[in-house]
Amino acid sequence: MAQELKPRAIAFVGKEAYRGSFGERPELGPQVRTLGSTALFVLPSTSPANAAVPYSERLRWFRELHAWLEPTPREAVRAIVVDASERVLLMRFENPVTRQAWWATPGGGIEPGEDDEVALRRELLEECGLELADPGPVVWTREHVFPWQGELLRQAERFHLLRVESHELAPTIDLAAEHVYGHRWWALDELEATEERLAPRALATGVRALLRDGLPAVPLDVSG
Repeated sequence: MAQELKPRAIAFVGKEAYRGSFGERPELGPQVRTLGSTALFVLPSTSPANAAVPYSERLRWFRELHAWLEPTPREAVRAIVVDASERVLLMRFENPVTRQAWWATPGGGIEPGEDDEVALRRELLEECGLELADPGPVVWTREHVFPWQGELLRQAERFHLLRVESHELAPTIDLAAEHVYGHRWWALDELEATEERLAPRALATGVRALLRDGLPAVPLDVSG
């Protein structure tokens, strides 16, 4: 049902309700586990049998849920890196609990004091060992809400198109700490045929259109 309706979050009233679904006993509050892009939150039971938890404490957790449901804004910048063979570089991310995986372009959040170019240079050096000379044009924008490490984020992303002849990845940070486990250069036909999760979902058709039609007059919104 969650995969079909894609709610922002599901709240379980009681730890036992959560344990009955996932076979593990949680702490109250937001969970690291997700159902795809749906976040999970556990509330104290409202059953009279749970009299050991006073009403004021139950009310506090429901207020926590209300506040948590409003996503935290986050600005991010990403690079669509395309090599001379028109292959696209993607990084493989994993949820640390469920091991659900998806592929996304290099990049990440903009830190305080950074502009887009500085942030993109840092991200590409950290994740790929790629020293950026020219950030290239912004070709896509995207806004989406997603759970990450127990937090709901509303991320506004700007995608730059970056052409390289070739590149062997040499990360300068521990990517596992960022929940990145591997990378791959994808041919467009492979991207269009894969059943693996891509972010954004229209990545394959979007990149093909970029390479076929050239740069858009204004950045395209790929939020769908």
